Amino acid sequence: MFDSLSDRLNDTFDRLRGKGKLTEADITSAMRDIRMALLEADVNFKVVKEFVAKTKERCMTAEVMESLSPAQNVVKIVLDELTEMLGSTESKLVFSNRIPNVIMLVGLQGSGKTTAAVKLAYLLKKQGRSPLLAACDVYRPAAADQLATLGGEIGVPVFRGDGAHPVDIAKGAIQEAVDHLRDVVIVDTAGRLQIDEQMMQEAVDIKKAVKPDQVLMVVDAMTGQDIVNVVSTFAERTDFDGVIISKLDGDARGGGALSVRQVTGKPIKFVSMGEKPDSLEPFYPDRMAKRILGMGDVVGIIEKAQEAADAEQLEAAERMLREGFTMNDMLDQMKAVKKMGGMKGILGMLPGGQRALNQMGGNLDEGIFDKNEAIIMSMTKEERLRPSIINGQRRARIAKGAGVTPTEVNSLMKQWGEMNKMMGRMRTMANQAQAGGKKGKKGKKGKKMRMPNIPGLDAMGLGGLGGFGTGGPKSDMDLLRQMEAQMRNKK
Repeated sequence: MFDSLSDRLNDTFDRLRGKGKLTEADITSAMRDIRMALLEADVNFKVVKEFVAKTKERCMTAEVMESLSPAQNVVKIVLDELTEMLGSTESKLVFSNRIPNVIMLVGLQGSGKTTAAVKLAYLLKKQGRSPLLAACDVYRPAAADQLATLGGEIGVPVFRGDGAHPVDIAKGAIQEAVDHLRDVVIVDTAGRLQIDEQMMQEAVDIKKAVKPDQVLMVVDAMTGQDIVNVVSTFAERTDFDGVIISKLDGDARGGGALSVRQVTGKPIKFVSMGEKPDSLEPFYPDRMAKRILGMGDVVGIIEKAQEAADAEQLEAAERMLREGFTMNDMLDQMKAVKKMGGMKGILGMLPGGQRALNQMGGNLDEGIFDKNEAIIMSMTKEERLRPSIINGQRRARIAKGAGVTPTEVNSLMKQWGEMNKMMGRMRTMANQAQAGGKKGKKGKKGKKMRMPNIPGLDAMGLGGLGGFGTGGPKSDMDLLRQMEAQMRNKK
């Protein structure tokens, strides 16, 4: 969503990096470019004015102007101020000691409240809680049916109370949760217009009746400048605790979403980056600021990889080191990449990745996974376990069975060959490490080498990230910081 803004800001930084020393005129020109980039991205003009003023004041100090790397200092200051504008630190859901906790969602019509409710329920369920959804939208046709269908897909029950008043439905849902030992109730209220006083009052009445622990407002990231007026109006009437920004993966400029925290003082708690139930993510201001500035979100990749990994994959990793890389392993890695958000999602979280995507027109052929899966599924069991036996005749048969050309089969075989070689090198390194551990130095044993915790990245040419997970938390974070620094310096 912030592609254009990211490109504009990085163009400005590139011009600064091209100068050995910065003058006051250089800083003024850069701030003017940043101001225009933010305004064109639909960021609220008052927010932009304050942001640019604070950033310029910090950049004009002697500490920056006379430093050996003034351009890098400017980038750091912009990053700090952007992070501050977005909220500085993560704002988590606050749960009380009562059972059940009640979370009430409010927002305009079409903002994505119902899907946000389901995504939040899915997230809480993954965290070990037992949510219950309350269908309090009695006005939109089939709203309760939609919630029931989506809730059924993720295994979360829905309390409907068909024909009852929304306030009574909310009360009934709480009693239902008590009766069936559900510890969280998510109240999905009806969407409303800013000018609809009756509907606004209904939200106030529901809040007064159920006394929610958290009131979250769902806002559409594609709303634009008007998003500020929307959240301000709801803040006056329902005094919500935080914001869920939906449709952040859309094509709109998205600057309105950057204004929410600064204008209302209400933190952004979650962002929705897709349509699937698992697309709701906690909002980290520092990570979002880095992604906007083209620095990526490598920590986010690590977390996604850890979620995708399971005990079976760790066992498979050990086997790969012992026996080599099979086509079944390649298929598993491709599935893992899909689970982590696909090539586009992962590349967009790498330092400089979003810019590279923009230069390619924002498109990556995710269909290559489906094509390669069809090729692998057209192989026999023996061919998948021993790809080296696949000769020209077999390749022709596989291509015909998968509906692709022999050239495409050859391309997949080449990928497998490269990855198998890498496994061989890793196996050699692991054996050397173990041998060194047996000999010992000053009584210390060598570390046993583990497979990386980022499954599937080699399938898209990102095997260089495989060093993560080979040490403790401190060493992993040190490696992360080093990698981010290296990739920023290469730009």
